[in-house]
Parts: sequence; C-alpha cells; structure tokens
Amino acid sequence: MAGNPDWLAKVKEEALEPELPIIDPHHHLWDHPGSRYELDEIVADLAQGHNIRQTVFVECKAMYRDGGPEALKPLGETEYVNGIAAKSASGGFGDTRVAAGIVGFADLRLGNAVDEVLNAHIARAPDRFRGIRHASAFDPNPDIRASHTAPPKGLLGLPSFREGFARLESYGLSFDAWLYHHQIPELTELARDHPGTRIIFDHFGGPLGIGPYDGKRGEIFEQWKKDVSELAACPNVVAKLGGINMAVNGFGWHKRDLPPTSDELAEATRDWYLHSIDAFGPERCMFESNFPVDKISCSYGVLWNAFKKIAKGFSESEKQNLFHDTAKRVYRLD
Repeated sequence: MAGNPDWLAKVKEEALEPELPIIDPHHHLWDHPGSRYELDEIVADLAQGHNIRQTVFVECKAMYRDGGPEALKPLGETEYVNGIAAKSASGGFGDTRVAAGIVGFADLRLGNAVDEVLNAHIARAPDRFRGIRHASAFDPNPDIRASHTAPPKGLLGLPSFREGFARLESYGLSFDAWLYHHQIPELTELARDHPGTRIIFDHFGGPLGIGPYDGKRGEIFEQWKKDVSELAACPNVVAKLGGINMAVNGFGWHKRDLPPTSDELAEATRDWYLHSIDAFGPERCMFESNFPVDKISCSYGVLWNAFKKIAKGFSESEKQNLFHDTAKRVYRLD
C-alpha cells in the first residue's frame, strides 16, 4: 500500500464543508511490488468525508505493455486505467467516478509520427482520454531525481518535441507540464509559441527544497513569483494547486513523529497558493491531491481541509472554480 497508514492515522480531522463539490484533477494509480494504489485504496481515501465527485488520472508509467513497439508501450497504462474507471462507473464502489478523465503519456519527440500513439490512446478510452503529460523535470545536480520519463535538459525546446507538441491541438488534447521551478521560463516560451494548446501547470512548477536548494526557499520563492506571473500572462495556461508536499519540496513532513495537521500545511504553503490564484485567477486554478505521491506527507482528508482553509477568504463562486468548475472545464468532464 502506498503511504504509511499507521503513521497517517495518528492525525485525523473531520472534513470541513463536507457538502462542497470537488473534482480531484490529479492522482495516480499503480500496482508496484510493495506499493499498491488502485481502486480500493483511492476509495478508502475518498471516504474521509470530502465530497469528491470525479477524479482525473495522470500518467505515472504504470502497466506499460511488455512487448511491441516502444512508442506504443504506454497504451497499456490507458487500457489499465480505463478498466478501473469502468469498474468505478459501475456504481459499486461509491458515488465518486474515479478516472473520469485520463491523461496518458506519448513521447512527443516522435514528432508528427506521434499521431499513431495519440489515435491509439483515444481509441482505447474514447470517453475519457483528455491529454498528454510528457514530464520534463530535470536538474543537473545528481541529488535531484529527474522525471520518470528521463528527459534531457531543455526537452521543451527540442525541435522534435515541438513538432510532436504541435499535434496536440488538432486532437483537442491538453498538455500537463511537470517540471522544476527553474524550468518555468521554458514552459512560458512553449505556451507563447503554441497559444491554441491548453497547458496545465502541475505542482506549482516543482519548487525544489533539497540538495543544493535546501535552505533557499525564500530566495526561490521570490524568483518563482516573477516566473509564475509571466507564465500566467499566457491565457492558454491553467494551474494545478497542490503537489507541494512531496519529499523533493523539502518541507520534511515525512520525517516527523506526527503527520502535519491541516493548519500546519496551510501555514507552511499558503503563499504559494495565494500567489498562483492571484496570478491566474480562480477560474484558471484547481486544487489537486497528487495522491498517492503526497501521501508520504499527509492524509487525503487533512490535505483537502488545508485547501479549504487556504480558500476560506474567497467567494462561493471563486471556491466553486477552485474546487470543481475549473477542472470540469479543462478536462471536459461530463
């Protein structure tokens, strides 16, 4: 099971505003040796009191095909998740529709040849397939792990990548961007050059807090604010608010005797959320769980309580966007 359930159980909270409708636009599903997060596990998290109506699965290199052409191996993940989504949609696992939207992987460096992969993804989940994530998180320091896609430095600017990226617009597919904070200007350039493609900015752009970045949060935050404001000037970009409780962000929650409370999470991370909402506007922002990756630090119920505390000062219509409507529009959910 992903996460540490005994440790997480040491801090329990009642769900705030339990009737507020929520779409969780970013989680993963997998079954790795010693780490399982499938329908049963996410349903257990969803049962912690918040009104999660639908979720969006985002690729994580799970259940790739074992054989066949390399470019088509990621189709196995879409097949696997679409099966879980169908199981959830049967109604036998609660009211939440898990993986109502699916974001898969295609190597955009294939250029125009990526069409075969995109068509195949859509064919395997025609009612649910919504976009591509080709993660580009890269840092030259060996203490910082690169994305699971093993991207080279400067992936977003490679001519072959740009050629493949340009194909997304004709299919109406969005692009989820996972990168580190110092790469945000590369994403801004991509967004400016392709204004017709919807780009989703994941996890605040991955502000690093370990290795050479340990102890530099204030300095990083100041540059990050400028870079995010420039990115937000691109109207085709929307922001996911979450994914900042990973070990790589350097808060060290997972090293404590007790997990953090929602008050502690909100206090430590509020400024990142508020600047993003100020820059993009609530209609272009959506809270995300990034589970089970962020489960290393906190429980699902505590995390959504933290989001609700951060959003306390916003109007009802603004909260509707932050928790539900932006995700519904961006991922075209029924």
